[in-house]
This record gives sequence, structure tokens and C-alpha cells, in this order.
Amino acid sequence: MKHDSMPEPGIAGRYISTSADDTGCITGIDFHDTDHFNFAFDIVDEIARKKPGKLAMLHISKTGKERRITFSDMMKYSNQTANYLSYLGIRRGDRVMLIVKRHYQFWFLILALHKLGAIAVPASFLLTRKDYEYRFKAARISAVIASGEGEITGEIDKAARNYDALKAKIIVNGQRPGWDAYNRAVKYFSSSFERAEDAPGGDDPMLMFFTSGTTSYPKMALHSYKYPLGHYITARYWHGIEENGLHFTISDTGWGKALWGKLYGQWLCEAAVFTYDYADFYAKEILNMIETYKIKTFCAPPTVYRFLVHVDLSHFDLSSLTNVTTAGEALNPEIFRRFQNATGLSIMEGFGQTETTLLIGNMKGTEARPGSMGKASPLYDIHILKPDGSECRTDEIGEICVATTREIPNGLFQGYYMDEDKTKEVWHDGYYHTGDTAYMDKDGYLWYVGRVDDIIKSAGYRVGPFEIENEIMRLPYVLECAATSIPDTIRGQAIKASIVLTDGIEATDALKKEIMKYLRGALASYKRPKTIEFVTALPKTSSGKVRRTEIKEKDWVKGTKS
Repeated sequence: MKHDSMPEPGIAGRYISTSADDTGCITGIDFHDTDHFNFAFDIVDEIARKKPGKLAMLHISKTGKERRITFSDMMKYSNQTANYLSYLGIRRGDRVMLIVKRHYQFWFLILALHKLGAIAVPASFLLTRKDYEYRFKAARISAVIASGEGEITGEIDKAARNYDALKAKIIVNGQRPGWDAYNRAVKYFSSSFERAEDAPGGDDPMLMFFTSGTTSYPKMALHSYKYPLGHYITARYWHGIEENGLHFTISDTGWGKALWGKLYGQWLCEAAVFTYDYADFYAKEILNMIETYKIKTFCAPPTVYRFLVHVDLSHFDLSSLTNVTTAGEALNPEIFRRFQNATGLSIMEGFGQTETTLLIGNMKGTEARPGSMGKASPLYDIHILKPDGSECRTDEIGEICVATTREIPNGLFQGYYMDEDKTKEVWHDGYYHTGDTAYMDKDGYLWYVGRVDDIIKSAGYRVGPFEIENEIMRLPYVLECAATSIPDTIRGQAIKASIVLTDGIEATDALKKEIMKYLRGALASYKRPKTIEFVTALPKTSSGKVRRTEIKEKDWVKGTKS
């Protein structure tokens, strides 16, 4: 197949070169001259110098106030912020926790930390005192910057009583005794910040994410200054970013998904990001934003699409959209079909982790297959491995692994902070083991099965929860569901389906029988749930992932006692 050289991507061209086949699908990528790369200096500030008036972010507050923030603004205010944080004693190597929701100040703050060399540690605003206590101690947090809204600062103050290593507490959008007020103070600092000869970059630590913690206490995935470069593929070839378009990713800044879709890759492509600082999620409000601001590309977790397809989408003008994507958990094919029927757009699913950038995706120029994560990213050498480390055959279920013997790609984490043992558990013998299972079809498409610990072993069969959930999601009155194992004296394990119904549907025994009857015709006998339980909500991590392990643990404790 013929390969044509693609134009270098603007400011990022010094670090990125690509090639593509005749479908426009990326086939190779090379990141070079990265030993001192610093996204804040080398991308944001460079764009600000060459294109000072170029829009970096359109920010909408919860009251509807619009802020059009240019790259020149980003440079100016991140410089002021860096000087302010330096004045408060924040230094290179300090771990600084950010709990700033979707406030526009988050972008000034994280860029400032990148310039200073302090390690940014984003965290969710949904955390409580105990969560903060664990994170402060585990990450050895040096300072905390938090929104003044709600109970965030109060919970932090409670946690700080048992932790005396905070050198600064900074509040954004508010005031509180014992806290430095960012909004009030930062404006008095210089908007010039010179890059030192030994400025942080390259393999220096830049960013730390807490993992979702679906099976244990959250681990801390540490990333270097090369991490943003791994998101060039995320933005350009998965999100389908256009330089003059507006991209909208739904995510709180406490999670890695925000940096997938609200910062690094988009600005490497010199495109603007759209941020709506809403208090509560309403599907119709999101659709109104897409219509009003002519959003070109949109990304949201599957949970959001499950709500969107229950709205009459014909009431909204979504014609500005050119590409829509999803990640965070597997997307049910039924949701894919409903959205496509309503809008004509295919939801391009992708897969990655806190420890990585986009590993697998339905890339620009490829045809999405409902239920498939897509194909391996050219940035990662993906293998599907059996427990003994050998390669799986076509359509055989195994663990998704990244080969790292030849090279370690930009975007893969450096390891779990202060935890060599846990790092070695997942990164050994020349592979990073994701802990997620899938199979690859004859065309190279990958199909998600579940976490290694989610696999159900019933009567000698290995069953992935996702294929069961896909069938249940076909029923129009099902909003969400989860398939898990329960104890069974004959099979060892049987299957249980926990189901959340849509509003207005009554949970009755007759409905259970109706679902069971449907599943008898849709699933092989060994895949059918033995038990159905209607619930008002599924347990989830604060990043929105279903905690099947929590459902399973309760049922197995109950089964053991009985």
C-alpha cells in the first residue's frame, strides 16, 4: 500500500512526524528531540508567540458566562501563576494536588506546575476526608489547590489534621481561613517567567494520576514530560481534531480523561477546547451546548451516551459534529446503533488506561464496528497474551499487553510512585500487563471482554460480562446493567444480572420473567443469568466505572454465610 508523508503539525512539528496510508489512517509516528520537551514552554508558549490571538479555550461557567481564552492568555496567566506558586514555596519535585473541577483556572495552574517542575496530581471533587488522608500520605503531597465550592476545602482541612506536610493550601473561587486565595493574589505577580537552562522536561516526572481503584486502594501512575506527546494520536486520529474546530470532552479535571480531551493532544493540534463548568449533568443541556457553540468533535464516556439516546435527538441541531468518540468502559453495541440511527454518526470507541494514552481505537479513516474497541494504536506494540505468556490465536480471549523490550513509547507511565512491587506485578518479562482482557478478530479489530478479575467461570466455561450486558442493553427499558458471578453449589459460579431500569418502568416479577424469556433466545445456556436483581443504581468509582467487584464481593460473602 502506498504511504504518503503527512504535513508536519504546526508548532508540534519539531517533535512529531507522521505517515499515513491512502485512507488517511495513521500508520506510523515518530517523536524526536524530546529529551528536554516541556509542553507548557514548547507548545503553549510557542503558539502564544506565533499566534497570540488564537483561541485556546471557550469556557462556559455554570451561570452561562463565556470566556474566550487565547494562547497568549494561557501563557500570561500560567506565568503569573508560576510566580505566585513559587512565592508560596512550591518547588521542583513537590507533589501538588489539584481539585479544581472544571474551573478555567485549572489550565493556568497545571501549566504553571509544568513550568516549575512540580508534579501535578489531579483529584476528584467527590473525595471525602478518608480519601484525602490516604492520598496525602501515599503521594507525599506537598501542597493542595482546591475549588471553594461545596465541601471540598472542609474535607481537606479534616484530612490535614492527620497530615502535617502541606506547605500551602490554596483556594480557587472563594476564601477560607488558613487558605491562600488564588483569585485575589495571583494578579499581583509578574506575567513574565523565564525558562531556565535546567528547566524540567523529557524524562523528569510531571504528572501523577490515582488509578480508579476498582479492586484495591488507588495506585499512583507516574508520567514524565513526554506523556503529552502520546496524546497526539488521541486527538488527531481518534478524536479527529481539526485546527479550526472546537472539541468538547466531558470530564472533570480530576481524572486522566480530562487531559486526554481538554489539554495536551488538542493543543498539539493547535485546536481550541470547549469546557462547560456545569454543576449537575443534564443531557439536554449538553445537547444545547453542542448546538449553540457548533461543536465539531465530541467525546464522552458510555454512560453519557446511554442518557443521550433516551432523549429525542431530533429536537437538536447536531449537524456541526464531524466525529464522536467514547472511552472509559466498553460501549454496548445497542447504544452505538441507537445513536447512529438518530444522528448518522458512528461512536468511535477507544481504549486506554490511567497508565497509558490511547492504546486501541477506531481511528480516523477506519470503519467502526459496533462493540469493538478498534485496532491497536501505532504508538503501542499490542499483544493478546495467555496466562502462560504465549500469544493468543484469532478470536481467543487473553490479556491486553504492551511489549516494551524494543522501546518504551511516549505515553506509557514510568511506574507506580513509591511502589516497586506493584510496578513489577504489571510490568515484567518485557510487557506491560493491562489487566484487561479482549480477543482479536481476523481483521485486527479488538473486542473487549472484561477485567481479568471480572471473568466468570461457570460449569467449565469462561464468560465475559460484557457480552451478557450487551444483550440485556438491547431491551429499551434498561438504562444500565452489570453481569457478575454468584456462588453456585453445582456450577461453582453462576451469573447474576443487576439491572437499572429507565424512569417510569416498574420493577416486577413479571418483568424479570420477560427478561429471562428474552435471554433464553439470545444467549447460550451457559451465558444466561440465573438471577436478576433490579437496583436503583450500580456501584461506581468516582470516575464513573462500574464496580462489578463490589457487587460480586457482597454476593459471595452472603453466599458463604448461607
